[in-house]
Amino acid sequence: MPGGPAIFAFVALALAALPVLAADCKQARAIYADPAGGYELRFEPVGSEAAVTSNHFKIRVEGTGLTLDGVVLPSGEPERPNGIVMNNCPTGDVTGADLAACTVWQGPIYAVDSAGSIGLLQPEDAPAARQILLPNFGPSLRQSSAWGEGKASSDSSDIFDFKGCAA
Repeated sequence: MPGGPAIFAFVALALAALPVLAADCKQARAIYADPAGGYELRFEPVGSEAAVTSNHFKIRVEGTGLTLDGVVLPSGEPERPNGIVMNNCPTGDVTGADLAACTVWQGPIYAVDSAGSIGLLQPEDAPAARQILLPNFGPSLRQSSAWGEGKASSDSSDIFDFKGCAA
């Protein structure tokens, strides 16, 4: 068949160039960005079935070396995913005051699906959401230890749009 291997190579390259859809990615590998592109939210695998957290993520502030750590803990009645974003929190024996000082944001995490419906963030093995909503993240960031010279200095949206899937 003329051009067989060449056609196969062309089709493979064309398919590789197609954008990855959120539904084709697991939440544990999803990458998001705020609309202005100043912040990247990247989920990562929890790494333990015994963990009390349902999801882990990092928020990187573009143009700086600042990376914030995030965890999602199912809590409340009824149970729902609540996130905590932290900036250089100490480990080991710490006080509530220590944790409050390094907490950048805390609250429920919402997910928007491809139909535009808003719901709760799903576990890491579920298909990735099209958008992630962190209510009041922007204002909380401005009031935190992560804000200032050499750190975050541009406003962030509370909305993060799906932009890709980590390998």
